[in-house]
Amino acid sequence: MEYCTNSQYFNIPVTDRARKIIHCDCDCFYASVEMRDDPSLRGRPLAVGGRPEQRGVVATCNYEARKFGIHSAMATAQAIKLCPQLLVLPPAMEKYRIASRQIMEIYRSYTELVEPLSLDEAYLDVTDSPHCKGSATLIAQEIRQRIFETVGITASAGVAPNKFVAKIASDWNKPDGLFLVRPGEVDAFVAALPVKKLFGVGKVTAAKLNNLGVQTCADLRSWTVQDLQHHFGSFGLRLHDLCRGIDFREVSNSRERKSISTEETYTPDVPDLSACLDLLPELYEQLIGRIKRSGAEKMVNKLFVKIKFADFQQTTVECVGFAPHIPTYARLMETGWLRASRPVRLLGVGVRLGDAEQVEQLRLFDDEATV
Repeated sequence: MEYCTNSQYFNIPVTDRARKIIHCDCDCFYASVEMRDDPSLRGRPLAVGGRPEQRGVVATCNYEARKFGIHSAMATAQAIKLCPQLLVLPPAMEKYRIASRQIMEIYRSYTELVEPLSLDEAYLDVTDSPHCKGSATLIAQEIRQRIFETVGITASAGVAPNKFVAKIASDWNKPDGLFLVRPGEVDAFVAALPVKKLFGVGKVTAAKLNNLGVQTCADLRSWTVQDLQHHFGSFGLRLHDLCRGIDFREVSNSRERKSISTEETYTPDVPDLSACLDLLPELYEQLIGRIKRSGAEKMVNKLFVKIKFADFQQTTVECVGFAPHIPTYARLMETGWLRASRPVRLLGVGVRLGDAEQVEQLRLFDDEATV
């Protein structure tokens, strides 16, 4: 089949400095594979995840389920309360891995600079790609078409000069859509975004910003770096850049992470354990955002808490765990704080990562042991 012939899309000239980044991911991947293999599932509220009686969570769900407010990482029991007719299927990981290999092969046929974020999702740097006359938009359109023809599911894509904007753009026309943000459009595009769209801004941080009178990225631009760091610590500098659409991160095809974490330094010091626990939800929200962006949900095998006390004594407490869990982090934080029982200057929460397949085997073994 001939590609790159759709007159709806066209080659976008870019300056020598501008990169051409595509963020591409499949629409509700696990659920889409299940509906592909069993067409009778289409049109029904469907989720893929763990069993409610084993405190399972939703890995993904289709758009019919999302109409009821169901989303990934929600407890399966809660999802069924929202939608009693919800059909919950257990994950069929080998089937998803086969589809993933096909998808990644398509991505890598356009560029070596592919940074996978999960089984179906990746950043692609096609700045120097010779395909489709160098048009990132046409490459993204062709990739989506090939995924549909080869794998039998739909994908959405965002095209932009950097990773942050490309990621936002890929959600713009979901499902089965494509959205382009040209270099000259980045400033206006980002200015209109609500601050909750910024990476690392969870519900707690978004509420804090809203309470400070900040609703959009345009509002946030009036804040100085110093003001942002005063209110948000080290994350303030990142907020300063993101609200302006600035993101210099490169697409990396060789990144191997061993952990993901977030931490904050507090001024003045946090006085006691109760005050530390009050700060846990915001740290948790930031961590969840980082894990999702890295696509490492299936690689988590330990949880840990880091505490640095006012006298700079530092301690870390960790335990086996396969998903971030606030009550577990609270227990770890209490254990760590009791080692010194004094004011705290820094708190951090994180996860250790392992090979996805090995973690899945450990998770299954743990589930069987607790049945």
